[in-house]
Amino acid sequence: MLLSEFDYQLPEELIAQRPSDKRENSRMMTLLRDEHKILNKHFYDIVDLLDDSHILILNDTKVIPARLYGMKDTGAKIEVFLLKERENKIWEVLIRPSKRVRVGTQTKISDELSCEVKMPLPDDGKWLVQMIYEGDIFEILHKVGNIPLPPYIERKMTNEDLKKLDFERYQTVYAKKEGSVAAPTAGLHFTQDILKKLSDKGVQIGYVTLNVGIGTFRPVKCDNILEHHMDSETFEIKQETADLINRAKAEGKKLVAVGTTTVRTLESAYKMFGEIKACKGASELFIYPPYEFKVVDKLITNFHLPKSTLLMLVSALAGKDFIFEAYAEAIKEKYRFYSYGDCMFIN
Repeated sequence: MLLSEFDYQLPEELIAQRPSDKRENSRMMTLLRDEHKILNKHFYDIVDLLDDSHILILNDTKVIPARLYGMKDTGAKIEVFLLKERENKIWEVLIRPSKRVRVGTQTKISDELSCEVKMPLPDDGKWLVQMIYEGDIFEILHKVGNIPLPPYIERKMTNEDLKKLDFERYQTVYAKKEGSVAAPTAGLHFTQDILKKLSDKGVQIGYVTLNVGIGTFRPVKCDNILEHHMDSETFEIKQETADLINRAKAEGKKLVAVGTTTVRTLESAYKMFGEIKACKGASELFIYPPYEFKVVDKLITNFHLPKSTLLMLVSALAGKDFIFEAYAEAIKEKYRFYSYGDCMFIN
């Protein structure tokens, strides 16, 4: 299967640079697969589309302020982008500009935080650094770090109003467990009120955790998509959620996943164990047509980049031709695309 089969042209003005005025006011394209029909709705309509025959599973990961700006011991400015902690304050990072970096390079981020480069990694320009601080790293990051917005959202970090907006809106209202460098963006449309209304209708709600890595931004580079290898992302499913899913499946209920990260968590766990059970693991699952879903029945998701693994995943669930028909309709109707954009419900 060729990468070019998942390409499309998107007018630049449809790339959302800011979130909608209210989370629930985003538009929601609804795909009725059985009827091969496309409906144009708003996200708040999700309350009318789900009932006690559904369970809803969300990813409760929390985005960390992973983008750090500092100064080397030579006085040169530098950016350190945290990816994940390995052990004992050793982190995988990206560093820009990388040409200025050597083993032993020290960078001061603030009076509370600095780092020292330990070694390069063979994986796409990553480095290992020793973070130097006292206390809780996440408390420090919330003081000195910046939200790691994707590259297609343009920001000047001197704009404090936008910085405040991003700290609030590039995070789900149910985020709990810090560890992601990108938001599970399908969840950005939910409010506590929407969740309560769904619960009041009998929709059971459960949570998994998958820490979203930098791979979510990285393009597929091989012409034959079968040669692509997914970045590893850690996940966890608690016993409570495993019990909810297994009980619901036994009762014939439909599982609605919120976001591709939730899909990868659930389908990865099933691939590992042949069932959903409480577990911790790492997902490298690459989902593309004609993948047969074992756990997920329906999906709430945003609109994805051309040639991306996320576009391939939704094509596997809804059918590639139907997805591209829907994307053409979304462009025609001027939906807002990507992380801060509108969403799609594959029903």
